[in-house]
Amino acid sequence: MKLELPVPRPIDSQGDRAMERQMTDSTVKKVSSKTAPKGKMGQTYLVSGKRLSMRMWENEPPQTDVSDKRDYETVGYVMKGRAELLIEGQTIKLEPGDSWLVPAHAEHSYRILEPFTAVEATAPPAQVHGRDE
Repeated sequence: MKLELPVPRPIDSQGDRAMERQMTDSTVKKVSSKTAPKGKMGQTYLVSGKRLSMRMWENEPPQTDVSDKRDYETVGYVMKGRAELLIEGQTIKLEPGDSWLVPAHAEHSYRILEPFTAVEATAPPAQVHGRDE
């Protein structure tokens, strides 16, 4: 009879055995913005998971959006240009290096002041079930 001893497993910062956790989804994706699909509003759809997605608005020309409410939450990061986010009666100035949050169901619009590039993440994914159109 052969006696097998348990193999020690690493312990994470919470004291849990990291190796004992089961990974339920091992999907790994990479999406190039050069070949990514484009949406009807000019957005580039980047990587998307089950509960979160990314999109990019690249060199959006100066314009003012119509006010809208969406059933997803949005966080964004300004890469270049300037814009204003009009949300729930407030005006938030957005410049390179700024990030922002639009809660789900918040009345909002954007006023782009100069060619604007930003990356956003939405949860749940904006492009699923026509949420983005």
